[in-house]
Amino acid sequence: MKVYISVDIEGIAGITHWDEAEKNHADWQEFREIMTREANAAIVGAISAGATDIYVKDAHDSGRNLITTMLPRGCTIIREWSGHPYSMIQELDESFDALVMIGWHAHMGSEENALAHTMNTRTHMVKLNGKPASEFTLFVNAAATLGVPTVFVSGDEALMREVESTNPNIARLAVKRGVGASTISMSPRTAQNEIRTGVNLALRAKKDKCLVTVPEHNVLEITYASPTLAYEKSFYPGVKYVGDRTNRIETTNFFDVMRALRFIK
Repeated sequence: MKVYISVDIEGIAGITHWDEAEKNHADWQEFREIMTREANAAIVGAISAGATDIYVKDAHDSGRNLITTMLPRGCTIIREWSGHPYSMIQELDESFDALVMIGWHAHMGSEENALAHTMNTRTHMVKLNGKPASEFTLFVNAAATLGVPTVFVSGDEALMREVESTNPNIARLAVKRGVGASTISMSPRTAQNEIRTGVNLALRAKKDKCLVTVPEHNVLEITYASPTLAYEKSFYPGVKYVGDRTNRIETTNFFDVMRALRFIK
């Protein structure tokens, strides 16, 4: 069994402030270790479920957060960014049996995670087919274009509601919830234990039930914090400026959505 594990940081247990998520800030060291331990828990859970080929993507910010020496032997680790539109799931292809998301988070504009965003903080809102789009929304569909089901997601409580509404068969674990600038969280060790168990069970279940149906027609709308950025990005092929700092692109090919995000987000 071949498994892909994508690891972000804003949805790990306990993380609360941007200082804890930003490379080279003193607080980051503690939380990159928690991120690594959650990744490690997912890997061990996958191995115990029978996975023999595991890819791990460091999918936060610089792509250089995971403490690689803490990860089990035998896994393949993807660091930094190649520039491919599938960024957070770079190297995923049809040969994989399942995708696991660890430490993911709610969409830009969510009031339930002070670190919520979609791809970056330059955008005020990202919508797909009229609804706010999280990174989960984007990449669960990107994976599905390759026939790869997303079987397990951990992160904040707000994201778990989105996962459930997308496909209730996807196993999910809320390790924390946000209230204003605060978080109410599991202890890291508890989260790691539950991730290990959850990934194991998810990979033993019927994975095909977790595959989402990719929309046939897609409307991507990006509202920027800056009107000058909205103007600049409106020159991307196929993009239409629709006012209020918002650009729109319509397509029947989901890869076009991801490619546009690579250049206009």
